[in-house]
Amino acid sequence: MNSISFDPTRFDAAIVDLDGTMVDTLGDFAVSLNHMLADLSLPPVAPAAIEKMVGKGSEHLILSALAHVMSSNEGVAAGAGAEALQARAQALFDRAWERYQHHYLAINGQHSAVYPGVVEGLKALRSRGLRLACLTNKPTSFAKPLLAAKGLEGFFEFAFGGDAFARKKPDPLPLLKTCEALGTTPARTLMIGDSSNDAKAARAAGCPVLLVTYGYNHGEPVRGVDADGFVDSLAELDRAAAA
Repeated sequence: MNSISFDPTRFDAAIVDLDGTMVDTLGDFAVSLNHMLADLSLPPVAPAAIEKMVGKGSEHLILSALAHVMSSNEGVAAGAGAEALQARAQALFDRAWERYQHHYLAINGQHSAVYPGVVEGLKALRSRGLRLACLTNKPTSFAKPLLAAKGLEGFFEFAFGGDAFARKKPDPLPLLKTCEALGTTPARTLMIGDSSNDAKAARAAGCPVLLVTYGYNHGEPVRGVDADGFVDSLAELDRAAAA
């Protein structure tokens, strides 16, 4: 860990992101999206492309996948063509969303894995008296079953999805509302995430922010994000606190 000093007395709580931070869910996204696209008679999208679309909620993920495959399939140019493409993707959204939910709920957690060090890191936070909440842009109906399937739900007092509040990260509202639920102040609540979405939301809310280096930062280098520190594994929290 660098930059931020993990002193347990500095924090009362931690808010932890889900996809790309605790669980590698790229496989779940790829299977669900490609089943959805097949239902719409559209070609599949490669996992490497999907990875860059993750982090801004399911609506953004679906629209991005639709636009990507239609562009690849039809060779739509940038500019005005891109706007028309987005309009076509939006027109398909309701059907796509219905099929995506169907497929995602059927396989939720089956093609994903908890990152190494996550359980150790969460145990370290809890053992030092921090209250924990999971805050993700993933729909709550997807997030809670995934936490349960991966044996992580017991660490958290609250689990809020992207539909829990009026706005999603990177807006600060979800963090502020989560702090309210935890009964903590933002300055004493650590945000742990994997992307610029988490960092921007934390900065705007007044929360210190720690980013993992292995997640989905929209295809951009995570160490270029304005954050207070970076870790290669959440197990580093355990070692830092012990030291």
